[in-house]
Amino acid sequence: MNRIGIIAEYNPFHYGHVYQINKIKELYPDSIIIVIVSTTFTQRGEISLINKWDKTKICLEYGVSLVVELPTLYATQSADVFSYGALKILNSLEIDTLVFGSECNDVKLLMNLADMQLHDDKYNDLVKKYLDSGKNYPSAMSLALYDLSGIKIDKPNDLLGLSYVKEIIKNKYPITPVTIKRTNDYHGNIVNSNIVNASLIRKMISNNDDISSYVPSITLECINRDISYDNIYSYLIYNVIVNKDILNTYLTVDEGIENRIIKYINVSKNWNELVNNIKTKRYTYNKINRMLIHILLGYKKEYNANDMYIRVLGFNSEGRKYLNKIKKNITVYTNYKPNRSKMFDIEFQATCIYSLITRDFSLIEKEYKNKPIIK
Repeated sequence: MNRIGIIAEYNPFHYGHVYQINKIKELYPDSIIIVIVSTTFTQRGEISLINKWDKTKICLEYGVSLVVELPTLYATQSADVFSYGALKILNSLEIDTLVFGSECNDVKLLMNLADMQLHDDKYNDLVKKYLDSGKNYPSAMSLALYDLSGIKIDKPNDLLGLSYVKEIIKNKYPITPVTIKRTNDYHGNIVNSNIVNASLIRKMISNNDDISSYVPSITLECINRDISYDNIYSYLIYNVIVNKDILNTYLTVDEGIENRIIKYINVSKNWNELVNNIKTKRYTYNKINRMLIHILLGYKKEYNANDMYIRVLGFNSEGRKYLNKIKKNITVYTNYKPNRSKMFDIEFQATCIYSLITRDFSLIEKEYKNKPIIK
Protein backbone atom coordinates (compact mmCIF):
# COMPACT_ATOMS: atom_id res chain seq x y z
CA MET A 1 0.00 0.00 0.00
CA ASN A 2 1.44 3.37 -1.05
CA ARG A 3 1.61 6.19 1.47
CA ILE A 4 1.04 9.38 -0.51
CA GLY A 5 1.83 12.86 0.76
CA ILE A 6 0.29 16.12 -0.49
CA ILE A 7 1.53 19.56 0.61
CA ALA A 8 -1.31 22.05 0.31
CA GLU A 9 -2.67 25.46 1.18
CA TYR A 10 -6.22 25.04 -0.18
CA ASN A 11 -6.75 28.78 -0.30
CA PRO A 12 -9.38 27.97 -1.38
CA PHE A 13 -9.96 24.29 -2.17
CA HIS A 14 -11.14 24.11 -5.82
CA TYR A 15 -11.80 21.66 -8.63
CA GLY A 16 -8.10 21.50 -9.52
CA HIS A 17 -7.50 20.01 -6.08
CA VAL A 18 -10.35 17.54 -6.62
CA TYR A 19 -8.66 16.55 -9.90
CA GLN A 20 -5.34 15.98 -8.11
CA ILE A 21 -6.86 13.79 -5.38
CA ASN A 22 -8.85 11.77 -7.92
CA LYS A 23 -5.75 11.34 -10.08
CA ILE A 24 -3.81 10.01 -7.09
CA LYS A 25 -6.58 7.50 -6.39
CA GLU A 26 -6.45 6.43 -10.02
CA LEU A 27 -2.65 6.03 -10.00
CA TYR A 28 -2.44 4.48 -6.53
CA PRO A 29 -5.63 2.54 -5.69
CA ASP A 30 -6.11 1.69 -2.00
CA SER A 31 -3.37 4.09 -0.95
CA ILE A 32 -3.18 6.16 2.22
CA ILE A 33 -3.36 9.87 1.31
CA ILE A 34 -1.89 12.28 3.87
CA VAL A 35 -2.36 16.03 3.42
CA ILE A 36 -0.26 18.55 5.32
CA VAL A 37 -2.07 21.85 5.10
CA SER A 38 -1.26 25.49 5.90
CA THR A 39 -3.50 26.78 8.65
CA THR A 40 -4.00 30.54 9.02
CA PHE A 41 -1.52 32.32 6.72
CA THR A 42 0.08 31.13 3.50
CA GLN A 43 3.44 31.00 1.75
CA ARG A 44 2.61 34.14 -0.24
CA GLY A 45 1.91 36.04 2.95
CA GLU A 46 -1.85 35.90 2.43
CA ILE A 47 -4.64 35.27 4.90
CA SER A 48 -6.32 31.90 4.51
CA LEU A 49 -9.92 32.26 3.32
CA ILE A 50 -10.84 28.98 5.02
CA ASN A 51 -9.91 27.99 8.57
CA LYS A 52 -8.00 24.78 9.16
CA TRP A 53 -10.94 22.84 10.60
CA ASP A 54 -13.06 23.51 7.53
CA LYS A 55 -10.11 22.62 5.28
CA THR A 56 -9.89 19.31 7.14
CA LYS A 57 -13.60 18.65 6.71
CA ILE A 58 -13.28 19.30 2.95
CA CYS A 59 -10.23 17.02 2.64
CA LEU A 60 -12.00 14.14 4.36
CA GLU A 61 -15.08 14.66 2.20
CA TYR A 62 -12.94 14.06 -0.88
CA GLY A 63 -11.29 10.89 0.38
CA VAL A 64 -8.11 12.07 2.10
CA SER A 65 -7.07 9.58 4.81
CA LEU A 66 -5.22 11.84 7.25
CA VAL A 67 -4.85 15.62 7.64
CA VAL A 68 -2.09 17.30 9.68
CA GLU A 69 -1.23 20.96 10.07
CA LEU A 70 1.77 22.72 8.60
CA PRO A 71 2.90 25.11 11.36
CA THR A 72 2.61 28.78 10.42
CA LEU A 73 6.31 29.30 11.12
CA TYR A 74 7.02 27.05 8.10
CA ALA A 75 3.94 27.97 6.07
CA THR A 76 4.83 31.68 5.87
CA GLN A 77 8.41 31.42 4.65
CA SER A 78 10.32 30.99 1.41
CA ALA A 79 9.87 27.88 -0.72
CA ASP A 80 12.95 26.22 0.80
CA VAL A 81 11.84 26.66 4.43
CA PHE A 82 8.23 25.82 3.53
CA SER A 83 9.46 22.59 1.91
CA TYR A 84 11.82 21.81 4.78
CA GLY A 85 9.02 21.89 7.35
CA ALA A 86 6.43 20.08 5.27
CA LEU A 87 8.74 17.25 4.25
CA LYS A 88 10.23 16.82 7.71
CA ILE A 89 6.73 16.19 9.06
CA LEU A 90 5.64 14.02 6.13
CA ASN A 91 8.80 11.92 6.44
CA SER A 92 8.03 11.44 10.13
CA LEU A 93 4.62 10.19 9.02
CA GLU A 94 6.44 7.67 6.81
CA ILE A 95 5.09 8.63 3.40
CA ASP A 96 6.83 6.90 0.48
CA THR A 97 5.54 9.13 -2.34
CA LEU A 98 5.10 12.90 -2.66
CA VAL A 99 2.67 14.04 -5.36
CA PHE A 100 2.61 17.67 -6.49
CA GLY A 101 1.44 19.78 -9.41
CA SER A 102 4.01 20.90 -11.96
CA GLU A 103 3.95 22.98 -15.12
CA CYS A 104 6.86 21.06 -16.73
CA ASN A 105 5.63 17.70 -15.38
CA ASP A 106 9.18 16.28 -15.56
CA VAL A 107 10.45 14.82 -12.28
CA LYS A 108 13.78 13.74 -13.79
CA LEU A 109 14.44 17.31 -14.93
CA LEU A 110 13.60 18.70 -11.48
CA MET A 111 15.87 16.12 -9.83
CA ASN A 112 18.76 17.03 -12.13
CA LEU A 113 18.31 20.73 -11.39
CA ALA A 114 18.04 20.08 -7.64
CA ASP A 115 21.24 18.07 -7.76
CA MET A 116 22.88 21.02 -9.53
CA GLN A 117 21.74 23.38 -6.77
CA LEU A 118 23.16 21.10 -4.10
CA HIS A 119 26.43 20.00 -5.68
CA ASP A 120 27.57 22.45 -8.39
CA ASP A 121 29.84 25.09 -6.81
CA LYS A 122 29.13 27.47 -9.70
CA TYR A 123 25.46 27.63 -8.77
CA ASN A 124 25.88 29.62 -5.54
CA ASP A 125 28.36 31.97 -7.20
CA LEU A 126 25.88 32.69 -9.99
CA VAL A 127 23.01 33.25 -7.54
CA LYS A 128 25.17 35.72 -5.60
CA LYS A 129 26.10 37.53 -8.84
CA TYR A 130 22.46 38.01 -9.79
CA LEU A 131 21.47 39.03 -6.25
CA ASP A 132 24.26 41.61 -6.23
CA SER A 133 22.91 42.97 -9.52
CA GLY A 134 19.57 43.67 -7.81
CA LYS A 135 17.55 40.58 -8.77
CA ASN A 136 15.20 39.02 -6.24
CA TYR A 137 16.01 35.50 -5.06
CA PRO A 138 13.55 33.52 -7.24
CA SER A 139 14.80 35.34 -10.34
CA ALA A 140 18.46 34.89 -9.34
CA MET A 141 17.89 31.18 -8.77
CA SER A 142 16.12 30.74 -12.11
CA LEU A 143 18.81 32.65 -14.01
CA ALA A 144 21.62 30.70 -12.34
CA LEU A 145 20.02 27.39 -13.29
CA TYR A 146 19.49 28.62 -16.85
CA ASP A 147 23.16 29.58 -17.13
CA LEU A 148 24.23 26.12 -15.96
CA SER A 149 21.66 23.98 -17.77
CA GLY A 150 20.07 26.03 -20.55
CA ILE A 151 16.71 25.16 -18.99
CA LYS A 152 14.30 27.87 -17.84
CA ILE A 153 12.42 27.11 -14.65
CA ASP A 154 10.33 30.07 -13.52
CA LYS A 155 6.75 28.86 -13.02
CA PRO A 156 5.45 28.85 -9.41
CA ASN A 157 4.69 25.14 -9.07
CA ASP A 158 7.90 24.09 -10.78
CA LEU A 159 9.93 26.31 -8.44
CA LEU A 160 8.11 24.93 -5.39
CA GLY A 161 8.45 21.39 -6.72
CA LEU A 162 12.16 21.98 -7.19
CA SER A 163 12.39 22.90 -3.49
CA TYR A 164 10.53 19.69 -2.58
CA VAL A 165 12.86 17.53 -4.65
CA LYS A 166 15.94 19.31 -3.33
CA GLU A 167 14.79 18.68 0.25
CA ILE A 168 14.23 14.99 -0.48
CA ILE A 169 17.69 14.61 -2.03
CA LYS A 170 19.48 16.65 0.63
CA ASN A 171 18.03 14.65 3.52
CA LYS A 172 18.08 11.29 1.72
CA TYR A 173 14.39 10.86 2.50
CA PRO A 174 13.01 7.52 1.21
CA ILE A 175 10.33 9.45 -0.71
CA THR A 176 9.63 9.25 -4.45
CA PRO A 177 8.53 12.55 -6.01
CA VAL A 178 5.73 12.30 -8.60
CA THR A 179 4.28 15.17 -10.62
CA ILE A 180 0.79 15.75 -11.96
CA LYS A 181 0.56 18.12 -14.91
CA ARG A 182 -0.90 21.51 -14.01
CA THR A 183 -4.03 22.06 -16.07
CA ASN A 184 -3.90 25.86 -15.77
CA ASP A 185 -1.50 28.76 -15.44
CA TYR A 186 -1.10 30.12 -11.91
CA HIS A 187 -1.06 33.70 -13.22
CA GLY A 188 -3.70 33.08 -15.89
CA ASN A 189 -6.87 35.17 -15.96
CA ILE A 190 -8.65 33.26 -18.73
CA VAL A 191 -11.42 30.90 -17.69
CA ASN A 192 -11.98 28.05 -20.14
CA SER A 193 -12.98 25.21 -17.82
CA ASN A 194 -14.16 24.65 -14.26
CA ILE A 195 -10.51 24.28 -13.18
CA VAL A 196 -8.92 27.69 -12.60
CA ASN A 197 -6.07 28.76 -10.36
CA ALA A 198 -6.58 29.73 -6.72
CA SER A 199 -5.14 33.18 -7.36
CA LEU A 200 -7.90 33.97 -9.87
CA ILE A 201 -10.55 32.59 -7.51
CA ARG A 202 -9.26 34.84 -4.70
CA LYS A 203 -9.41 37.80 -7.09
CA MET A 204 -12.97 36.91 -8.04
CA ILE A 205 -13.91 36.66 -4.36
CA SER A 206 -12.46 40.12 -3.67
CA ASN A 207 -14.58 41.45 -6.57
CA ASN A 208 -17.68 39.69 -5.20
CA ASP A 209 -17.92 37.60 -8.38
CA ASP A 210 -19.69 34.25 -8.56
CA ILE A 211 -17.19 31.40 -8.08
CA SER A 212 -19.71 28.56 -7.80
CA SER A 213 -18.55 27.01 -11.11
CA TYR A 214 -14.97 26.67 -9.89
CA VAL A 215 -15.22 25.33 -6.33
CA PRO A 216 -17.27 22.54 -4.74
CA SER A 217 -20.36 23.55 -2.79
CA ILE A 218 -18.66 22.56 0.48
CA THR A 219 -15.93 25.13 -0.24
CA LEU A 220 -18.53 27.82 -0.91
CA GLU A 221 -20.03 27.13 2.51
CA CYS A 222 -16.64 27.49 4.23
CA ILE A 223 -15.13 30.58 2.57
CA ASN A 224 -15.03 33.67 4.75
CA ARG A 225 -15.60 36.57 2.33
CA ASP A 226 -15.04 39.18 5.04
CA ILE A 227 -11.33 38.40 5.37
CA SER A 228 -9.18 41.39 4.50
CA TYR A 229 -5.78 42.88 5.28
CA ASP A 230 -7.73 45.97 6.29
CA ASN A 231 -8.95 44.04 9.35
CA ILE A 232 -5.41 43.85 10.71
CA TYR A 233 -3.62 46.88 9.30
CA SER A 234 -4.03 48.89 12.50
CA TYR A 235 -2.42 46.02 14.47
CA LEU A 236 0.52 46.02 12.06
CA ILE A 237 0.95 49.80 12.44
CA TYR A 238 0.94 49.38 16.22
CA ASN A 239 3.59 46.64 16.14
CA VAL A 240 5.86 48.63 13.82
CA ILE A 241 5.61 51.82 15.88
CA VAL A 242 6.16 50.10 19.22
CA ASN A 243 9.02 47.93 17.92
CA LYS A 244 10.65 50.28 15.39
CA ASP A 245 14.04 50.03 17.12
CA ILE A 246 14.11 46.23 16.92
CA LEU A 247 12.32 45.54 13.62
CA ASN A 248 15.44 43.86 12.24
CA THR A 249 15.06 41.12 14.88
CA TYR A 250 11.84 39.91 13.23
CA LEU A 251 11.86 36.91 10.92
CA THR A 252 12.78 37.72 7.27
CA VAL A 253 13.31 41.44 8.00
CA ASP A 254 16.77 41.76 6.44
CA GLU A 255 19.20 44.04 4.64
CA GLY A 256 17.91 47.30 6.08
CA ILE A 257 14.36 46.89 4.70
CA GLU A 258 13.11 47.89 8.16
CA ASN A 259 14.02 51.47 7.32
CA ARG A 260 11.59 51.48 4.40
CA ILE A 261 8.87 49.96 6.59
CA ILE A 262 9.34 52.69 9.21
CA LYS A 263 9.47 55.37 6.51
CA TYR A 264 6.19 54.39 4.89
CA ILE A 265 4.07 52.93 7.72
CA ASN A 266 2.53 56.28 8.68
CA VAL A 267 1.87 57.53 5.15
CA SER A 268 0.32 54.36 3.71
CA LYS A 269 -3.47 54.20 3.94
CA ASN A 270 -3.70 50.42 3.89
CA TRP A 271 -1.70 47.18 3.75
CA ASN A 272 -1.46 46.98 -0.05
CA GLU A 273 -0.34 50.59 -0.34
CA LEU A 274 2.37 49.92 2.24
CA VAL A 275 3.58 46.88 0.28
CA ASN A 276 3.74 48.93 -2.94
CA ASN A 277 5.62 51.72 -1.16
CA ILE A 278 8.17 49.30 0.32
CA LYS A 279 8.60 47.32 -2.92
CA THR A 280 12.00 47.33 -4.67
CA LYS A 281 13.41 45.13 -7.44
CA ARG A 282 15.19 43.08 -4.81
CA TYR A 283 11.98 42.11 -3.00
CA THR A 284 8.99 40.25 -4.40
CA TYR A 285 5.48 41.17 -3.27
CA ASN A 286 5.25 37.74 -1.62
CA LYS A 287 8.42 38.30 0.39
CA ILE A 288 7.20 41.68 1.65
CA ASN A 289 3.81 40.24 2.59
CA ARG A 290 5.51 37.42 4.51
CA MET A 291 7.76 39.93 6.25
CA LEU A 292 4.80 42.04 7.36
CA ILE A 293 2.94 38.94 8.54
CA HIS A 294 5.96 38.00 10.69
CA ILE A 295 5.98 41.47 12.26
CA LEU A 296 2.23 41.23 12.83
CA LEU A 297 2.55 37.80 14.47
CA GLY A 298 5.63 38.77 16.48
CA TYR A 299 7.85 36.08 14.93
CA LYS A 300 11.51 36.62 15.79
CA LYS A 301 14.63 35.25 14.08
CA GLU A 302 15.57 33.51 17.32
CA TYR A 303 12.74 30.99 16.97
CA ASN A 304 14.04 27.49 16.35
CA ALA A 305 12.63 26.00 13.15
CA ASN A 306 13.65 22.54 14.39
CA ASP A 307 11.24 22.68 17.32
CA MET A 308 8.96 20.25 15.55
CA TYR A 309 5.50 19.03 16.49
CA ILE A 310 2.87 17.00 14.63
CA ARG A 311 -0.77 17.92 15.10
CA VAL A 312 -3.48 15.73 13.61
CA LEU A 313 -6.53 17.64 12.40
CA GLY A 314 -8.63 14.77 11.09
CA PHE A 315 -8.77 11.26 9.62
CA ASN A 316 -11.05 8.62 8.19
CA SER A 317 -11.10 4.97 9.27
CA GLU A 318 -8.06 4.08 7.14
CA GLY A 319 -6.22 7.12 8.42
CA ARG A 320 -6.95 6.13 12.00
CA LYS A 321 -5.60 2.60 11.43
CA TYR A 322 -2.47 3.98 9.80
CA LEU A 323 -1.91 6.50 12.59
CA ASN A 324 -2.25 3.80 15.24
CA LYS A 325 0.32 1.76 13.32
CA ILE A 326 3.01 4.47 13.23
CA LYS A 327 2.28 6.29 16.52
CA LYS A 328 4.83 4.22 18.39
CA ASN A 329 7.56 5.94 16.33
CA ILE A 330 6.39 9.56 16.71
CA THR A 331 4.73 11.96 19.13
CA VAL A 332 1.37 13.16 17.84
CA TYR A 333 -0.81 15.89 19.34
CA THR A 334 -4.54 16.29 18.87
CA ASN A 335 -5.07 19.57 20.73
CA TYR A 336 -3.10 22.53 22.05
CA LYS A 337 -1.58 22.87 25.51
CA PRO A 338 0.95 25.56 26.43
CA ASN A 339 4.68 24.79 26.63
CA ARG A 340 4.58 21.52 24.69
CA SER A 341 6.65 23.13 21.95
CA LYS A 342 7.68 26.71 21.26
CA MET A 343 6.51 26.30 17.68
CA PHE A 344 3.14 25.02 18.92
CA ASP A 345 2.84 28.11 21.16
CA ILE A 346 3.61 30.27 18.12
CA GLU A 347 0.87 28.46 16.17
CA PHE A 348 -1.63 29.27 18.91
CA GLN A 349 -0.54 32.89 18.72
CA ALA A 350 -1.22 32.87 14.96
CA THR A 351 -4.69 31.44 15.57
CA CYS A 352 -5.45 34.26 18.02
CA ILE A 353 -4.45 36.89 15.43
CA TYR A 354 -6.41 35.02 12.75
CA SER A 355 -9.49 35.11 14.97
CA LEU A 356 -9.22 38.93 15.05
CA ILE A 357 -9.19 39.00 11.25
CA THR A 358 -12.06 36.54 10.80
CA ARG A 359 -14.04 37.80 13.79
CA ASP A 360 -14.43 34.14 14.73
CA PHE A 361 -13.22 33.92 18.32
CA SER A 362 -14.45 30.34 18.64
CA LEU A 363 -11.26 29.34 16.81
CA ILE A 364 -9.24 30.11 19.95
CA GLU A 365 -11.34 27.77 22.07
CA LYS A 366 -11.13 25.10 19.36
CA GLU A 367 -7.34 25.07 19.69
CA TYR A 368 -7.74 23.72 23.22
CA LYS A 369 -10.89 21.66 22.88
CA ASN A 370 -11.15 20.34 19.34
CA LYS A 371 -10.30 16.72 18.79
CA PRO A 372 -9.49 15.48 15.26
CA ILE A 373 -12.42 15.47 12.86
CA ILE A 374 -13.41 11.89 12.08
CA LYS A 375 -15.03 10.88 8.79
